Amino acid sequence: MKLIDTHCHFDDPAFTDDRSLLVDKMHELGVSELIFPAVSAEHWPRLRNICSTSPHFHATYGLHPVFLAEHTPHDIVALRHWLEYEQPVAVGECGLDFFLPHLDVQKQEDLFIAHIKLAYEFDLPLIIHARHSLDCVLKHIRRFSGKNNLRGVIHSFAGSQQQADQLIKQGFYLGVGGTSTYPRAQRLRTILANVPLEALLLETDSPDQPDSAWRGKRNDPTRLPIIAETLAELRGESLTQIAEITTANAIQLFKLQNEFL
Repeated sequence: MKLIDTHCHFDDPAFTDDRSLLVDKMHELGVSELIFPAVSAEHWPRLRNICSTSPHFHATYGLHPVFLAEHTPHDIVALRHWLEYEQPVAVGECGLDFFLPHLDVQKQEDLFIAHIKLAYEFDLPLIIHARHSLDCVLKHIRRFSGKNNLRGVIHSFAGSQQQADQLIKQGFYLGVGGTSTYPRAQRLRTILANVPLEALLLETDSPDQPDSAWRGKRNDPTRLPIIAETLAELRGESLTQIAEITTANAIQLFKLQNEFL
């Protein structure tokens, strides 16, 4: 069994002391590849340096909306350079966050549109943060639909069935993480049980969003099998099928190629 963690901030300093030990353990558990979404230009070099230590680490570069105050006009210009010369597997983490009231909506939208244009220019998928903002995210995705196969994943999807259907129709995947393991997330669990498996990706969002059995603890990629098992239970499908299809989805979206796969 091989699983791919399509969203983990494994470059975070929380993993400085035991990153190599966790890598050994995750490979024992079948977690073969990690996608590292960036959050700010300041940390791009750190992310790049850590990803260079393993062929199973895959970098993406972007400007997270939650850190809007840290981003400068130069950062989006610099992002084009990083996309061109560092050859990441995606653009992101980017998107919109309407949950935090202090974040300027117009500035977020302008920044998000700039990311979409870069993804279009470099033919890369988007990793999208969409907290309380899915309708607006969909509006912008539709503006570019049909252009050079705009594609990507909605990280930690938490929307409605209608929104899920619209995103899938636009060619986007839904990220499935620790939230799915909580019994109280009934609407999400029902959606995940019924959408096509070919539209789902697994993620941990380490060190955040731990699963229900790991609540309050530092999350890490070794918890990914728990999410896969939960999805298998929700859908009434085998763990083998969940692993095969979600891994194939990740390989297709991010165009992953190395000897481990």
